[in-house]
Amino acid sequence: MNFKLLNRIVIGLLITGGILVLFGLISIWLIAGGILGYLVFLLIVSTNVQFNFFVNAFNRNPEVSGKKVAITFDDGPVENTLKILEILDKYNVKASFFCIGKNIEENPEIFKAILQKGHFVGNHSYSHTRKMGFLSTAKIVEEIQKCDEVAMKIGGVNLNSFRPPFGVINPKTKKALEITGHKVIGWNVRSYDAVLNSKRYILNRILKKIKPGDVILLHDSNTQTVDILEQLLLFLQTNQYTTLRVDNLFQIDAYN
Repeated sequence: MNFKLLNRIVIGLLITGGILVLFGLISIWLIAGGILGYLVFLLIVSTNVQFNFFVNAFNRNPEVSGKKVAITFDDGPVENTLKILEILDKYNVKASFFCIGKNIEENPEIFKAILQKGHFVGNHSYSHTRKMGFLSTAKIVEEIQKCDEVAMKIGGVNLNSFRPPFGVINPKTKKALEITGHKVIGWNVRSYDAVLNSKRYILNRILKKIKPGDVILLHDSNTQTVDILEQLLLFLQTNQYTTLRVDNLFQIDAYN
């Protein structure tokens, strides 16, 4: 549903509810509960890109032929990315890296190594600020475009895709993306490797959910992800899965 239309409907219901409260026909607590419920709903859809509420993201391809998945990494490039690249080389696998502009500036050679090895790179904002959900449209555009500029300067690539930090998508992000023209790449298998400490639990969380067409979210900024990745690739290899870059999984252009 269109967000503006939904807002109009909710506001209309609240006005109607307010009138009914004045006449003593319903309790004011019912109105308060409705407002709270709507706020919770907005919080959920704004922090889960895979819901496709504000924008249509590439989260999974259920129509893919054969047992194919995409492994993606957020928050690099960092020193640990080099270990991730070694594991990917070992299993002859291509992955996708959504890079932070500041990290590209700090680790230009690692960014170049990702590209030289044939992996996909996408935009993950310039600063990855925790305030991303509260930024103005203009600031979000600046975050995206500044990361693009760094990627072009250092790697010579004109990024075509964007993965929102923390999966946060709201009306301002939607407007920003209409300006920049980036495709949104999400995920449907979230490992939580950035917040959980048990490698076994994280791996099991991934493996029990895996299906053809999935997009798996990992973080090359986390040291434990190296071991998790190797075990994941062993599982995929044993079970005859093929690992693709996201552009190949969805048949979209990697760069402009």
